[in-house]
Amino acid sequence: MTKITGLIDQMRKKDNLLSDEADVRLLEAVASLNQISSTINRIGSDDVISSEDSLRLVVESAIRVVPGSSAVIYSYDEIRGEFDVPSRVSAGQDTEKEVSGPGENDDLPRENGFGRRAVARRRNVLSYEEADVDIHPYYGSLGVKAVGCFPLIVVEQVVGVLYMYLCEDRTFSRMELLLLDNFVNQAAMAIYHARRMSSIRRDLARKEDELNRLNRAGMLISSRLQLEETLESILQLALDMTGGHYGIFRLMDKDGKHLVTRAFAGTDMTRPKTEVLPIDGNSIMAYVARNRQPIVIPDLMAEPWSKVYYPLDAGMQMRSELAVPLINASGRLEGVLNLESPEPGAFDENQSHMLQTMATFAVTAIQEVRLLDALQEVARLIFSQPCQLVLDHLTSLACDLLNASVGALWLRYDSELILESSFGGFIHGEQVPLNGSLAGEAVINREAVVADDVRIDPRFHRQDLARAQKWARALVVPLLTIDSEMPMGAFGVYSSESDPGRFAESDWDKKVLTFLAHFAVLAIQNETRQQELRAAQEQRSVAETFAAVGDIASNLLHHLNNKVGTIPVRVQSIQDKCMPALEADAYLANNLTEIERCAMEAMQTVRDNLSHLRPIRLEPVCIEARVAEALHSAHLPPAIIVKTDGLSHLPLVMAGGQSLTFVFANLIENASDAMQGNGVIAITGSTRKNWVEIAIKDNGPGIPPELHDRIFELTYSGRA
Repeated sequence: MTKITGLIDQMRKKDNLLSDEADVRLLEAVASLNQISSTINRIGSDDVISSEDSLRLVVESAIRVVPGSSAVIYSYDEIRGEFDVPSRVSAGQDTEKEVSGPGENDDLPRENGFGRRAVARRRNVLSYEEADVDIHPYYGSLGVKAVGCFPLIVVEQVVGVLYMYLCEDRTFSRMELLLLDNFVNQAAMAIYHARRMSSIRRDLARKEDELNRLNRAGMLISSRLQLEETLESILQLALDMTGGHYGIFRLMDKDGKHLVTRAFAGTDMTRPKTEVLPIDGNSIMAYVARNRQPIVIPDLMAEPWSKVYYPLDAGMQMRSELAVPLINASGRLEGVLNLESPEPGAFDENQSHMLQTMATFAVTAIQEVRLLDALQEVARLIFSQPCQLVLDHLTSLACDLLNASVGALWLRYDSELILESSFGGFIHGEQVPLNGSLAGEAVINREAVVADDVRIDPRFHRQDLARAQKWARALVVPLLTIDSEMPMGAFGVYSSESDPGRFAESDWDKKVLTFLAHFAVLAIQNETRQQELRAAQEQRSVAETFAAVGDIASNLLHHLNNKVGTIPVRVQSIQDKCMPALEADAYLANNLTEIERCAMEAMQTVRDNLSHLRPIRLEPVCIEARVAEALHSAHLPPAIIVKTDGLSHLPLVMAGGQSLTFVFANLIENASDAMQGNGVIAITGSTRKNWVEIAIKDNGPGIPPELHDRIFELTYSGRA
């Protein structure tokens, strides 16, 4: 407005053209401009997105500043090169009419009229300056003498035209043209602003629809059990959202050298013409896989795409293509998602971004299915294969799932970690300290540890190996157990410098490795419990065998006792009846006495062994008496010296008396045998809080350390 006032002042000083009446018209124009600006500012608020109210104010204001005139505004679509007839807004005599299309009016802009010329020249066109163009016949019949066409331009784009019609045979004054220029700018801004708001609302509605569809895709992933079903659903959704005609998922094979068809969708489509594409081959999907970047191809018949395009269906001619790579959070290439259309230019960058989001859902589905399959396989192996094979499988599986080149599983032994299983450059049995090492930090802190470059990380113990193998990033998690605060070890994976892997950048990678670590713990614990179960079963089997042998022996000893018991009776009978003969023959008498003694000892031996085969009967027992009884029955050599200490002060204990004597006798005899009949046996007793402790020591060579763990095995004996 400052510019308008300044120009008017210049005009007043120069030629004194402005009168009091003109000043009134100027004030009215300024008020109209303010009102128009306020109306334009309301576009976009309170659901107002049309420019009609603002344009109507413009034409009404225009005819007020140009006496005896009428005005019409048409919006213009510069892309189509057409006037928008329904947008017509007018004010003034014989211009107030509703127009919806050709044939219903006579004043539509002509192809060679002033409006078209103003659009082409992008400047004002005045009829009295254009001798080669006549006034529109419709307005000529209404007595119009002069026409002014003003293009509405915003950011070099024509958005409409303002027509001003004069019924007086005169030209537009300089003040009128100046004021009309301001109205033209306001009208242009109103149309542009309304279009922008309308475009924004359409975009928001489209985005809302896309989000709803993407939410649906997310629900599809959780509701489908089969990967093929999920991929086909995502494909169909992508085709609906982009208007594509055909879609296909090709996933990487295990060797990472080929793209294999996994799912496809489309109207009246059969199997793709080519099922497998080599990554290093000459195809668009291979190109996307190698470059790991999405691509939008508006015309497949143009160079260079026409030379590398493989038709998905031999019976159809596709013209445009949209392809995006499937890359997981670790940087691993999972495959390529591809859409095609028979229409040229069917896809744009917005659809590319949308398809990349769909690809993310597909990658999530692929990862979940791969992890589920892997866990099912591991669960089967845990209960059917040795622990070492399961651990080796887990380290290999971790590298496969996380796109790592090396995997290692360490078990804790006191203050060291020993390599139990590895996939890659580590050597089985390697040792690292618990304190100060990368794996040890994961164990001590009970949480995942990440190293950006193990070649220079002081916590990594084999920097020489890391540099030689070109390892870079590392992720290590502890092997946590429920029944122990200290983890039993650590599980780590290491990436190669040449690999595009970025594992440990997302929680997914840590969760996957943690899952596998839990299965490693389960495998180790299952192996330990299996060993304990086998040992218990062996001990039970031996105990049952001994019980059976005991029953047989007890029965045998019972019969033997009966038979041997008759010998002393018969000896006494002979002695009573043949006393004179025995007194006369000393040899015969001595032999009968010896026979009687041996029989009595045999009977005592039988009774002693029978007591061991019977169940132990707990009773108060004096330790000192039982030790004395054991020493008496042991028949130690003269060179064995026995020293006792503290036995007389021991309290009575609840035990099986005969069994306790048998135990002491065995220990004393073993000590005597170990010292080869020459040495000292020390037997000491002491009282503890809830028990009595008896120690039997000798000065023999002792038991070799390698046999210590087998001392209490029921079936083991160190004797040759």
